[in-house]
Amino acid sequence: MKPQNLEEKVVWYCLIGIYGFYFLGAQYILMSIIAWLLTLYLCKKIWNQTENTPNEEKVTIPLTVWVWIISMLAMEVALFVAHTNFDLGIARIVTSTINWARTWAYMALFPLIGCLNIRPKLLYRGVCIICLQSIIFIPICYLAFTLHLPPTLYTSPLRIIGGNGAELYNVVLYGFEEETYQTRLQLFAPWPPALGLVACIYFLLVCQEPNKKWRFIGMIGSVAMIIASFSRLAILCIVIVPLLTWFLANITRPKIQIATGVVSFFAGIFAPPLINFLQTSKEQFSKARASSSQLRELLGRVALERWKEAPIWGHGIVEPRGPAFTKHMPIGTHHTWFGLLFDKGLVGAVALFVPLIWSFIDLLYKSHKNPTARIGLSVLLVLIFFTFGERIEGLAYLYWPGLVLMGIAFKEKT
Repeated sequence: MKPQNLEEKVVWYCLIGIYGFYFLGAQYILMSIIAWLLTLYLCKKIWNQTENTPNEEKVTIPLTVWVWIISMLAMEVALFVAHTNFDLGIARIVTSTINWARTWAYMALFPLIGCLNIRPKLLYRGVCIICLQSIIFIPICYLAFTLHLPPTLYTSPLRIIGGNGAELYNVVLYGFEEETYQTRLQLFAPWPPALGLVACIYFLLVCQEPNKKWRFIGMIGSVAMIIASFSRLAILCIVIVPLLTWFLANITRPKIQIATGVVSFFAGIFAPPLINFLQTSKEQFSKARASSSQLRELLGRVALERWKEAPIWGHGIVEPRGPAFTKHMPIGTHHTWFGLLFDKGLVGAVALFVPLIWSFIDLLYKSHKNPTARIGLSVLLVLIFFTFGERIEGLAYLYWPGLVLMGIAFKEKT
């Protein structure tokens, strides 16, 4: 597998060099530079292309990508208005805008980059190589725990340049959760659930690798990453999302429609025990890490209650220190929707809801005949699931291969 043009070279080396960038503490900064430089490169290509430009080299931006661009710009508008309403000052507006450019903007930039001439199979192979590297690194992390080595090796000095939390620049071997007596790994991610999100998307991509050996390595590596992260939502997604995608992609088939009708009929008959089963499953899911579930619920309640103070535009920023009963965790974290309502109000929530639904309809329509759109739909479903457990915009610098693939799927024809 060899890159065939500039954009593929950049994507390829960003993928296979992920652990090197992680140990340097450069991952967060590098992806910001890459995202904006590739976007400028795309704009240059559009500016220079003419009627004589070969079709295979022409860059076209599909409507769905434009929806993402407009929606993410609406996020910036909400940010500016909220900062103005609460008199947060010019300095804070500048800082928050820079953070927007490294979080929410990625949700539009990476699908836009997917409009360049990037082959999906390059993404698949690159992610397989990351999974191979993870297979090697995971035993080293567990060995470090066994030998009682320090969990955090060091914090990269690049934090001075990049800003934001230290967790983005820490090189961590392992973590230990006293509640469950579980060793949790985060590898190149800032915390274990983030690794679970990335590994779910990696699993979906590596399943499309045409080479059986690399596909097997990729699947083993991505599943190992999910298990090592001990992320409940990731474990749930890796089972549900492939099944749900298959069902949605085949819903137009008469046999599937008949089977759905039969299942719905019997589900109606056995509704009470099914409801009890689902409630029991939900309780068991929450009890797996009871304190975490309780904390997330409390943070959600506080965020919703505080949202009433600024329902349209929000508060502008996450409250850095919450009340004591939330263990002083920041208000507006751990949940994309509650967080959006708190810091960007109803405008921010709508600015995410619209492109998600638009993308879902677009990819669902194409998924019946287009395999790339089917994988894009799977990636989108994972992101939707994780909006209820993470602030997905802050982790886009990690799962960007999935966003690029979505961009490739958006430009596919049915």
